[in-house]
Amino acid sequence: MWLRTTCSMSFEIDVPTPFIFMLRPRSGGQQRVAREEYTLTPDCPMEEFTDNFGNLCQRLLGQPGPFSITTSADVKTVDTIEQAPGAPFIEVQYLPDSMLCYLLPSRYCESDRFVQMANEITAEQQPGYDQVSAIQCWLRERIRYEPMLGNDQLSAAEVNMRQWGVCRDFAHLGIALCRSLSIPARMVVGYLYELDPIDMHAWFEAYVGGQWYTFDATQPTLRGGYVAIGYGRDAADVAIYNQFGPAVSPITQRVSVVRIDSTSD
Repeated sequence: MWLRTTCSMSFEIDVPTPFIFMLRPRSGGQQRVAREEYTLTPDCPMEEFTDNFGNLCQRLLGQPGPFSITTSADVKTVDTIEQAPGAPFIEVQYLPDSMLCYLLPSRYCESDRFVQMANEITAEQQPGYDQVSAIQCWLRERIRYEPMLGNDQLSAAEVNMRQWGVCRDFAHLGIALCRSLSIPARMVVGYLYELDPIDMHAWFEAYVGGQWYTFDATQPTLRGGYVAIGYGRDAADVAIYNQFGPAVSPITQRVSVVRIDSTSD
């Protein structure tokens, strides 16, 4: 399907403020970007770089006064999410080097604290995809999804204690459980078509059977319509913006995802 994604944010800046944004999707995997717009108001110099995870990042110095950024992209993405029951677990010694960082505990995913719990959740499953699928089902059943309530930056252990959370929290707990089983897992941030309520979204991917697979316990079923912007170990790696100096928060933030005609190809 073809989707048009849009994100706009406005700020009121008091002092010159360095920003790093992560708002550009890139082609690859299950998506292809055909058109992009990136507007800064007022216009200012901007540099782009690729971070350690391959994400496209934009850095700039916002000047005092009103400042806004609007991005839009036309993206072709898959109609259905690939699933692979039975895809095997890959022993650590055979994993590509690039996967190893996704096995370790990280700031929001304390995987070393979930070994017993993860083994209990997946006790009846074959190692690999089926274990991750069982984790996804457990999250749906045990953690309450509250998309409008969570502004706190919680770790997986804190989410497990609280028993409810936003999409970011579901991803962190799923990642921690996977890593505790020596399954590489990473966080993804981006857009989801027909997400309700509409906002930026987070989910996770697990590496089994030689490739990455999508998992999202916040949704009743896996479906098409995902557009990825950033990949990382946890939320610390995939913030859509970081700013340095006196705190600046968006005055407004608007997100939209609409289906468009295939003539955009």
